[in-house]
Amino acid sequence: MTLAATNASTWAWYFSRATGLMALVLLTAIIVLGVLGPLRVSSERWPRFAIRTVHRDVSLLALLVIAIHVIAISLDTYVSVPLIAAVVPFTSSYSPFWTGLGAVALDLMLAIVFTSLLRRRFGFRTWRFVHWFAYVSWPVAVIHGITIGSDRGTAWALGLTIACVATVAMAVTARVQNGAAARAIEA
Repeated sequence: MTLAATNASTWAWYFSRATGLMALVLLTAIIVLGVLGPLRVSSERWPRFAIRTVHRDVSLLALLVIAIHVIAISLDTYVSVPLIAAVVPFTSSYSPFWTGLGAVALDLMLAIVFTSLLRRRFGFRTWRFVHWFAYVSWPVAVIHGITIGSDRGTAWALGLTIACVATVAMAVTARVQNGAAARAIEA
């Protein structure tokens, strides 16, 4: 391997690590905004439409970061992960199952974005049904990162992952508690 190839591989490896962790944080923010959005969390300074807008914009930013993550992985010459493996699960020669989970998470996210962009054409029920796949996509992406991420053994990456999981757990708990309280009031 030449020095230029080694540098390219090193650059791609660092870039893929960074974008993978950035994607984790962005996907966590998307889930939290989506879970807490229906609770009507808003104020004069932060109206409800702003929450929906941030949710949408962070989702699109996450897609961009994931695209960069996938491209960086495919440019890394140390492991061979073709671009097609990002959308066709379990086709990579490098750790096919764990890489495939990343592809599954991406495919689910693409379905969510696609139906969201064409929500009026699909209708609310179809959009809502597909949107529920976010609750599958996020944990699959987390498992992908825990199992294949090269930083998975470091304390800081594990701490970041635990913080993201705890944040989502708190948001889901708040949503469930709010729903239980609303049902108790209605009864």
